[in-house]
Amino acid sequence: MKYLARIREEDKSEQLLIDHLTQTAEMSERFAKEFDNAEYGHLCGLLHDLGKYSDAFQRRLNGGKKCDHSTAGAKVIFNSGPFWKIPAYCITGHHSGLLDIGSKLDADHEGTLYSRLSSENEIDETYIAYKKEISQEFKITNPPKIKLLNKFGFTFAFFIRMLYSCLVDADFLNTEEFMTNGKTNRTIKYDFKSMLDSLNKKYEKFKGSTGIINEKRTEIFNKCIKKANSERGLFSLTVPTGGGKTLSSMAFALNHAIRNGMRRIIYVIPYTSIIEQNAKEFSDIFGDNLVLEHHSNYDFSNNEHDCNNIKKLASENWDMPIIVTTNVQFFESLFANKSSRCRKLHNIANSVIIFDEAQMLPTEYLIPCIRAISELVYNYKCSAVLCTATQPFLTEMFPKEINITEICENTDELYQIFKRTKIVQRGVIDTSDLANEINCLHQALVIVNTRKHALKLFSMLNGENVFHLSTLMCPMHRKEKIAKIKELLRTGKPCKVVSTRLIEAGVDVDFPIVYRANAGLDSIIQSAGRCNRDGKLRDNDGNLIVGEVHVFEPEAEFKNNQPNAFKRPIEVTDIINNLHDDITSPQAIKDYFERLYFFEGENGLDIKGIVKSLEEGVSLKSGNPDAQFNFNFKTIAEKFKLIEDNTYPVIIPFDDKAEKLIEKLRYAEHFGGILRSLQGYTINLYKTEYESLVNSNKLDFVTSETPVLRSISNYSLDTGIKINIQMGIGICV
Repeated sequence: MKYLARIREEDKSEQLLIDHLTQTAEMSERFAKEFDNAEYGHLCGLLHDLGKYSDAFQRRLNGGKKCDHSTAGAKVIFNSGPFWKIPAYCITGHHSGLLDIGSKLDADHEGTLYSRLSSENEIDETYIAYKKEISQEFKITNPPKIKLLNKFGFTFAFFIRMLYSCLVDADFLNTEEFMTNGKTNRTIKYDFKSMLDSLNKKYEKFKGSTGIINEKRTEIFNKCIKKANSERGLFSLTVPTGGGKTLSSMAFALNHAIRNGMRRIIYVIPYTSIIEQNAKEFSDIFGDNLVLEHHSNYDFSNNEHDCNNIKKLASENWDMPIIVTTNVQFFESLFANKSSRCRKLHNIANSVIIFDEAQMLPTEYLIPCIRAISELVYNYKCSAVLCTATQPFLTEMFPKEINITEICENTDELYQIFKRTKIVQRGVIDTSDLANEINCLHQALVIVNTRKHALKLFSMLNGENVFHLSTLMCPMHRKEKIAKIKELLRTGKPCKVVSTRLIEAGVDVDFPIVYRANAGLDSIIQSAGRCNRDGKLRDNDGNLIVGEVHVFEPEAEFKNNQPNAFKRPIEVTDIINNLHDDITSPQAIKDYFERLYFFEGENGLDIKGIVKSLEEGVSLKSGNPDAQFNFNFKTIAEKFKLIEDNTYPVIIPFDDKAEKLIEKLRYAEHFGGILRSLQGYTINLYKTEYESLVNSNKLDFVTSETPVLRSISNYSLDTGIKINIQMGIGICV
């Protein structure tokens, strides 16, 4: 009998099941070899579709009813050795996602690993026909080749996700190869040495400049090149704003990758609002075809000139030399359970990972994030660089087996040289008084903590070129405004901006004076990076003038409605104010993070108890094999959300492109790709705001879950979407 994996629709060609299994196994083995576990990769690939040998599945290929083909491979290795659960999670979940362990008492419908393997789970036992084509016996007795950290549970769970990634990517790629008859082009040719030449040519343009600032930028760049000759490991790059850390960190990454034979560079950035300028800078240097910008607002339809849309394909598994992505995309993928999110994970192995603005790793998930970075460095041949102007106190939070190497040791000296601002404590300032003060200035930036405060202050500002920025405006709208603001600043024209915190990190603007509503010290310092950024403030003799960052307390109306997440950082900042004359000094910053993490405690740095849950999944000292490798992958994926899913998306018909996409959406059978293209026109609203629009009939539901603003008249070109309620809080990021 001939056993088939699938039939190609266009020409009825058949893929033999044994071919699919062996080819997937070979590819999965190759992927897992990158982290020294080829044997496990091969095993998962060979077993994943054993259920397709059943009579039920073979009938399914010719129009029969659906059947379970993912459980059989796990049943074959059930209790076949102490490590059988490791491949079993991957095999059972290669379509549905990694499952929770459950218990042996679970019924079939409960959707756990044990329920899938229970005797009550009816699958067609004729899959045993696999023995006609696969003769080997399966015993899972060898442990994975990984080094154990802490209590080991997190290490094993992380390994399962990486192994799962090898399997699902190999399965997808082999299926794609057959179904497209080899027509899909995923080939990307690159050479890190040529890319390094391009970077060096770019940097040569800056070396001719004179002055101490440019001397130190060159010094930082050269130190990065020198330290890149190190073995793989964990590094920090503490460089003040204006020190050129973007290009310098990339110089480290390229030289380090060449020296250690590494595969790709992954640049991780906190916010989508600042990712585009970094991706563009890298694309200008290395070529657009070698840089993948991957985040929720990126529109892959812009690359439709490429018939195979290589960037869109690469976003599925990160098979590209340079990836520019967000904290959300990076870390949520590392804790995900679905195949679509996990496919890329194995391609992180043997990479240089740069965490830009590392102080903005989310406090509530700091311990899980640090453990994930630790695993990548310790077991997956990665080097990680914690890159920031305000290095948080993280050394003691990493496992003792991992040391952090600072690339630029002269932090204090660099701080003094690049210091271009001073903090002015103003106390409480009423919004009307603040508006009067701003109205008398030529150029000024005000950063506040809530959307409500931003709207109130903006309404009181006058004169030409006054701007409001918040997440009440769709990303495309904000992008246009920021471009106009930059041009006004460049040409020295009047420009006054009131913004939420979305502007404080990485948005490359340079104001002579900045006002910042009281916040955590890291936020204040980031805001200071928008003041006198390029050192343009000079006296009549050409000497540098220090810019001023005025930190103020909002009046009670706005202070009392600030998010709870602001409370602890502000309290700790108040302590630092009383202890340090200069709160932006390296000593003050170190003190701030030490105190913040101490006050938050372990529970505050892992608010969902994710690390504890995973560590408890393994006890190697226990003699009970059923107590080993008991992980709740599905539950953890649901818990690990850097941005809590408590908002409601609304699409804005902002321009002709948005309107065309919305119209296309009305008649599409599959609209996932269209929705991704509309991310740049999507606003996320809190429940009360969303309900206000629904109740006033201002939304048009293109699908049951896709609301579009009915009329652009309900959207202001100054402030974004109009919501006629007394708005509450809203941090904007």
